[in-house]
Amino acid sequence: MNIQQLEYLLAVDQHRHFARAAEACHVTQPTLSMMVQKLEEELGLKVFDRSRQPVCPTDAGESLIIQARQILLEVKRFEEIASTANNYIGGELRAGVIPTIAPYLLPLFIQSFVDKYPDVKLKISELITEQILLKLDKGELDVGILVPPENDKTIKEIHLYNEAFVVYTPREFEKEYLIAEDIDVNELLLLEEGHCFRSQIMKFCELRKQITNKVEYTSGSLETLRYLADKHLGITILPELATLHLTDEQLKNVKQFAEPKPVRKISLVTKRDFVKKRLVEVLSEEIKVNLPEKSKEVKEKLIVF
Repeated sequence: MNIQQLEYLLAVDQHRHFARAAEACHVTQPTLSMMVQKLEEELGLKVFDRSRQPVCPTDAGESLIIQARQILLEVKRFEEIASTANNYIGGELRAGVIPTIAPYLLPLFIQSFVDKYPDVKLKISELITEQILLKLDKGELDVGILVPPENDKTIKEIHLYNEAFVVYTPREFEKEYLIAEDIDVNELLLLEEGHCFRSQIMKFCELRKQITNKVEYTSGSLETLRYLADKHLGITILPELATLHLTDEQLKNVKQFAEPKPVRKISLVTKRDFVKKRLVEVLSEEIKVNLPEKSKEVKEKLIVF
């Protein structure tokens, strides 16, 4: 039995397909299959039921895979201790970022991070919160950049910044600062189900009553919602970083909320037994350094989601 065989087990469990697992491990399928088979022969039992499609673990295999994941975690912890002692910052960091953060935050720090830490391979996936948390649980991601879930004692978070909500619409209002009641819910354009930003907006606007608008449009993209608002087809709410790239003309459509302003808390999230602590620390530092000054301001009157 060796570490490589355990890595192959986890790859097959993740992809539920020997060919795709081999591709992910950068080996041929016969090589991976042979290594898994040798391990099974050594153990005297089958880890995977190959008669089913997709391939799935046997009952005994489920327990072995859980233990293999723990063993590999300890191996990584061993390597991390050595890297820290040598003041070395390198290796692979797999990050998941939610779609309402990714296009606005990533361009702010990616290049400077790569320039500063050339030995770090940063692998980024754009995923919704539920998917990020699941992949953190399974060890398929190292860190998530998201709005942290409440009361989850299995995770550890590093707070990055609070991001204000803003209203986006060409429509004119009589007052400069808006409150939730100023927004007609029948004109509100929302993200589709699964996005935490949608849930936060619905909570803030108290969307409990029946919506009676003739056209109900939901999207997976904030940019689509903003474009529809530009065409006077509704009102949308954006996170503040989404306004950084707007033209002067588009900025006229941005309306601020009155205090206490609604904001969302953005954090780096890892599992509590995570080992690449130094990599996460430097990632956090680089993000914070490159945030707009407005995002670094400490505001007292806030409604945090």
